[in-house]
Amino acid sequence: MRIQYNAPVTLTFTFICAAFMILKNIGFDLTPIFSVGTFSSMSFSNPLTYFRLFSHVIGHGGWDHYFGNFTYILLLGPILEEKYGSKQLLTMMSITALVTGLINAIFLSSGLLGASGIVFMFILLSSVVNVQKGAIPLTFILIVILFLGQEVVNAFSADNISQMAHLMGGICGAIFGFSVDKYKPKAKLNQ
Repeated sequence: MRIQYNAPVTLTFTFICAAFMILKNIGFDLTPIFSVGTFSSMSFSNPLTYFRLFSHVIGHGGWDHYFGNFTYILLLGPILEEKYGSKQLLTMMSITALVTGLINAIFLSSGLLGASGIVFMFILLSSVVNVQKGAIPLTFILIVILFLGQEVVNAFSADNISQMAHLMGGICGAIFGFSVDKYKPKAKLNQ
């Protein structure tokens, strides 16, 4: 029996983020490159500004933050990658990173790092995996109430967690879930 690299996008993302954490722990803190600042702090003549709008999902504040996110990512990612294909999942993750980065930079006065928006996109996307045309799954409704409802309530607490990234990630997941054609053949990353 051999070990299979069964979900290339999910696993590669996991390992890249783990490498960031290891480098951070041994003294090479790359957080400024892997986080998004406020809109007023952005220099649009600097190419790193555009990179950060996507790369902020790689940076994490600590191991607890990393493990909290990647428990969900490793649980849901392979299922979603099998359902949608590697290329499509990578596209969804990239769009979610961009949306959460832009919304945070434009509307909030604090920086952003971490894959929580991706996690919430995965959660909402997985709740509509088996959707049938013309129907809204009850599981989707319950997930919206439980996860996103909790984030709306938590938005009023000062806990240094970006509920906006969670909400935007969830909204992206819902949009992808109801708009992406799940019935066409999946595209593998290496095709």
